[in-house]
Amino acid sequence: MENRLLVIGLVWPEPESSAAGWRILQLIEIFREQGFEIHFASAASKSEHSYPLEKLGIQKQAILLNDDSFDAYVRDLKPDYVMFDRFMVEEQYSWRVRENCPQAIHILDTEDLHFLRQARQDAFKKEMELNELSLYSDLAKREIASIYRSDLTIIISAYEMNLLIKQFHIQESLLVYLPLLNRDYIPDNELPSFEERKDFMFIGNFIHEPNWRTILELKRIWPSIRKRLPQAELHIYGAYPSQKVWELNKPSSGFIIKGRAESALETMKGYRVLLAPIPFGAGQKGKFMDALATQTPIVTSAVGAEGMLIEGNWPGFICEEDDEFVERSIELYNQEDIWRSSQDRGQHLSELWKAKQEKKQLLNVLLPIKDNLEIHRARNFVGQILWSNQFAASKYMSLWIEAKNGKKK
Repeated sequence: MENRLLVIGLVWPEPESSAAGWRILQLIEIFREQGFEIHFASAASKSEHSYPLEKLGIQKQAILLNDDSFDAYVRDLKPDYVMFDRFMVEEQYSWRVRENCPQAIHILDTEDLHFLRQARQDAFKKEMELNELSLYSDLAKREIASIYRSDLTIIISAYEMNLLIKQFHIQESLLVYLPLLNRDYIPDNELPSFEERKDFMFIGNFIHEPNWRTILELKRIWPSIRKRLPQAELHIYGAYPSQKVWELNKPSSGFIIKGRAESALETMKGYRVLLAPIPFGAGQKGKFMDALATQTPIVTSAVGAEGMLIEGNWPGFICEEDDEFVERSIELYNQEDIWRSSQDRGQHLSELWKAKQEKKQLLNVLLPIKDNLEIHRARNFVGQILWSNQFAASKYMSLWIEAKNGKKK
């Protein structure tokens, strides 16, 4: 019997706009390769950049928030598995899935831990070091509760996996570590040489706050690099640039906002160095997977490298101070031997990642859960508590909004 997967997306996937869009398609492909019947539903509006899921044989469904039409939809569909794209979606729809399809396996895809990213962002804005207490936020309560309500949660970063197990004491049986999967590598003979590449670049969806803050960091640091490399330019790419982004465009100083890149890989392979002084964030960076695929050396921060670094291998440099960031960026740009050794480390890092990216791991964990669902849920006693009515705040808020909207009709 064919297994049926329903994916409920926060948005319709845009793999050329964000790593999140690329990631959800990677997860879908894992199920598709195993012959799953796949449905994708979202309450978001589609854009011209939304991926044509129908080309993959995926059935699409527009749904509504806080509306019982979803109950009828999921009841008729009868999915075996339901994957929630981030905890906010789980809050909205999981109780409706549970009531109408009680045997469906709930999978939460975190993308990254939102509460960790938010805590780091708050610390950055306050010019403070991140302290342990700041992790125990209201956002953390929501996201951790979502993890407990789910049968399995996909974690993208080993650091985040360790944080959940060691600091929040979440049992390992509720989590599976599955990092970003490697991009298709561009063959060496199709990659420009050191001499053929020029300029620096950064890429990242401008809506994502860590990317915006990184651009501001680059704006601050760039004059020191430009002073010593007067012919070099820094090109900034990303989807959905707002007016405040375009206002940073200063071609006369070599700081150039390019906007959307139609193909991240084709764009990146022409540049000599990727600059990413990321001040805060979480998870893994899709831009760094692109850099590995195009053998483009990277200069970043410790938090930028956090989800990617293995055994000290990094295709470039990790810098925490402005002066070091400037010096290392110039070294990589000017010295071919340093640039090539960074490429070599990147290729080694890619091989290490390949060894960790066992796509079957997800299904190897999921299938036994399906066969032993009752005991799996019983052992997740905190989850059972959260599913009890006195803790179902999201459900009753949704029902209240639904009733309120009904009165307006």
